[in-house]
This record gives sequence, structure tokens and C-alpha cells, in this order.
Amino acid sequence: QVQLVESGGGSVQAGGSLRLSCAASEDIYSYYCMGWFRQAPGKEREGVAAIVTDGRASYAGSVKGRFTISRDNTKNILYLQMNSLKPEDTAMYYCAAVERCDYWLAVTQYTYWGQGTQVTVSS
Repeated sequence: QVQLVESGGGSVQAGGSLRLSCAASEDIYSYYCMGWFRQAPGKEREGVAAIVTDGRASYAGSVKGRFTISRDNTKNILYLQMNSLKPEDTAMYYCAAVERCDYWLAVTQYTYWGQGTQVTVSS
């Protein structure tokens, strides 16, 4: 099964930017859906952004216009560019993949998960 390793998290001030990366251990073209999810302390894990093989993407309303998801099927890497960060974006961010899915941002749709990378945004 595919191994996913996230990187790029850190601490930034509000208004700053970060780019998260998720490196896969095998060809990601086989995984129709890939996404970024986040979980803040005391809250449920939620979908942030998802992208399918042909590049179509979907975003949570809270990040639309600020975050951009992309995937490089040749390098087997998933990215999340996060701009205009807010304190409420503070969470552990996870990369996930699945061979097929109907609801791109649904946590329950995804089979393979990374270990997460922490993002902390201070005001």
C-alpha cells in the first residue's frame, strides 16, 4: 500500500504563507482522489481540499480563495499552497489518498493517510 509523508508545516503569523508537500511511495496516478485534511485539538478531522487525477479540485468554504491544491503525477507529490493564513487554520494537516471516491472532501472516503504535519498560525 502507498506510504504518504507530509512536510512543510511550521509556525507563521497571521497573513503568512506555507506550502505543504506530501510525498508518495509509489505512482499516485492510480489514486483518483487525493486530499488534504486537518484536525484541530478537540475537533473532528475535516476536509480542506481535494484533487482528482485530471486536476479538478474542490475546497472547503473556509479556505476557498486562500488555499490551492495541486498534484504532480510525475513526481508523485501532492501540494497545498496556503496563503493569507488565519489563526483558525491552526491544526495538524494530513494528506490522504484513495483509488476512487464519490465525495472528494469526505474523511470516510479515504483509505491511505500520512502521519500529519503541524501548522500553527499566531495572531
